[in-house]
Amino acid sequence: MALALHRAEFFLRDFDLQFGRYLLEASEAVAERYFAALEATLELLTRHPGLGRVRRFDQPELEGIRSYRVNPYHKHLIFYRHNSTTLFAERVVHGARDLPRRLLQPPGAEEE
Repeated sequence: MALALHRAEFFLRDFDLQFGRYLLEASEAVAERYFAALEATLELLTRHPGLGRVRRFDQPELEGIRSYRVNPYHKHLIFYRHNSTTLFAERVVHGARDLPRRLLQPPGAEEE
Protein backbone atom coordinates (compact mmCIF):
# COMPACT_ATOMS: atom_id res chain seq x y z
CA MET A 1 0.00 0.00 0.00
CA ALA A 2 1.31 3.44 -0.92
CA LEU A 3 1.88 6.16 1.62
CA ALA A 4 0.07 9.47 1.36
CA LEU A 5 2.24 12.20 -0.16
CA HIS A 6 2.77 15.62 1.38
CA ARG A 7 4.79 18.17 -0.62
CA ALA A 8 6.29 20.84 1.65
CA GLU A 9 6.22 24.49 0.62
CA PHE A 10 10.01 24.48 0.07
CA PHE A 11 9.65 21.38 -2.15
CA LEU A 12 7.02 23.13 -4.26
CA ARG A 13 9.15 26.26 -4.58
CA ASP A 14 12.25 24.21 -5.48
CA PHE A 15 10.23 22.50 -8.20
CA ASP A 16 8.84 25.79 -9.54
CA LEU A 17 12.34 27.26 -9.81
CA GLN A 18 13.76 24.22 -11.62
CA PHE A 19 10.77 23.87 -13.93
CA GLY A 20 11.10 27.57 -14.80
CA ARG A 21 14.81 27.13 -15.56
CA TYR A 22 14.05 24.29 -17.95
CA LEU A 23 11.36 26.36 -19.66
CA LEU A 24 13.73 29.29 -20.03
CA GLU A 25 16.98 27.49 -20.87
CA ALA A 26 15.73 24.36 -22.68
CA SER A 27 12.13 23.89 -23.79
CA GLU A 28 8.63 23.17 -22.62
CA ALA A 29 9.14 19.51 -23.57
CA VAL A 30 12.20 19.24 -21.30
CA ALA A 31 10.34 20.92 -18.44
CA GLU A 32 7.40 18.54 -18.86
CA ARG A 33 9.73 15.52 -18.89
CA TYR A 34 11.30 16.78 -15.66
CA PHE A 35 7.85 17.10 -14.09
CA ALA A 36 6.90 13.56 -15.19
CA ALA A 37 10.19 12.14 -13.86
CA LEU A 38 9.73 13.88 -10.52
CA GLU A 39 6.16 12.62 -10.19
CA ALA A 40 7.20 9.05 -11.10
CA THR A 41 10.00 9.14 -8.51
CA LEU A 42 7.63 10.42 -5.82
CA GLU A 43 5.17 7.65 -6.70
CA LEU A 44 7.96 5.07 -6.37
CA LEU A 45 8.97 6.48 -2.98
CA THR A 46 5.39 6.38 -1.65
CA ARG A 47 5.40 2.65 -2.40
CA HIS A 48 8.98 1.99 -1.26
CA PRO A 49 10.07 4.75 1.16
CA GLY A 50 13.08 2.77 2.32
CA LEU A 51 14.77 3.10 -1.09
CA GLY A 52 16.30 6.44 -0.22
CA ARG A 53 19.63 6.81 1.46
CA VAL A 54 19.65 8.00 5.08
CA ARG A 55 21.69 11.20 5.15
CA ARG A 56 23.95 12.17 8.02
CA PHE A 57 24.40 15.89 8.60
CA ASP A 58 25.60 17.75 11.70
CA GLN A 59 22.52 19.96 11.78
CA PRO A 60 19.84 18.61 14.15
CA GLU A 61 17.06 19.95 11.88
CA LEU A 62 18.18 17.48 9.20
CA GLU A 63 18.18 14.39 11.40
CA GLY A 64 16.35 11.47 9.81
CA ILE A 65 16.21 12.97 6.33
CA ARG A 66 16.65 10.64 3.36
CA SER A 67 17.47 11.31 -0.29
CA TYR A 68 16.71 9.62 -3.59
CA ARG A 69 17.70 10.55 -7.15
CA VAL A 70 15.16 11.71 -9.70
CA ASN A 71 15.47 9.27 -12.59
CA PRO A 72 16.89 10.13 -15.19
CA TYR A 73 17.86 13.53 -13.66
CA HIS A 74 20.34 11.83 -11.34
CA LYS A 75 21.93 15.05 -10.14
CA HIS A 76 18.58 16.15 -8.70
CA LEU A 77 17.78 14.70 -5.29
CA ILE A 78 14.48 14.48 -3.46
CA PHE A 79 14.97 14.93 0.27
CA TYR A 80 12.20 13.42 2.35
CA ARG A 81 11.09 11.86 5.60
CA HIS A 82 8.33 9.33 6.18
CA ASN A 83 6.29 7.68 8.86
CA SER A 84 3.89 4.75 8.67
CA THR A 85 1.25 6.73 6.74
CA THR A 86 2.90 9.65 4.92
CA LEU A 87 5.91 10.51 2.78
CA PHE A 88 6.96 14.12 3.42
CA ALA A 89 8.78 15.49 0.34
CA GLU A 90 10.79 18.38 1.80
CA ARG A 91 13.16 19.53 -0.93
CA VAL A 92 14.28 18.76 -4.48
CA VAL A 93 17.75 20.15 -5.14
CA HIS A 94 20.83 19.62 -7.26
CA GLY A 95 23.14 17.23 -5.42
CA ALA A 96 26.32 19.19 -6.21
CA ARG A 97 25.30 21.96 -3.81
CA ASP A 98 26.50 22.56 -0.26
CA LEU A 99 23.65 20.34 0.88
CA PRO A 100 23.44 21.06 4.63
CA ARG A 101 23.41 24.82 3.99
CA ARG A 102 21.14 24.56 0.97
CA LEU A 103 18.59 22.34 2.69
CA LEU A 104 18.15 24.84 5.51
CA GLN A 105 17.83 28.00 3.40
CA PRO A 106 14.73 29.01 1.48
CA PRO A 107 14.49 28.07 -2.22
CA GLY A 108 16.13 30.64 -4.47
CA ALA A 109 18.16 32.20 -1.63
CA GLU A 110 21.45 31.34 -3.35
CA GLU A 111 20.35 33.38 -6.37
CA GLU A 112 19.70 36.60 -4.44
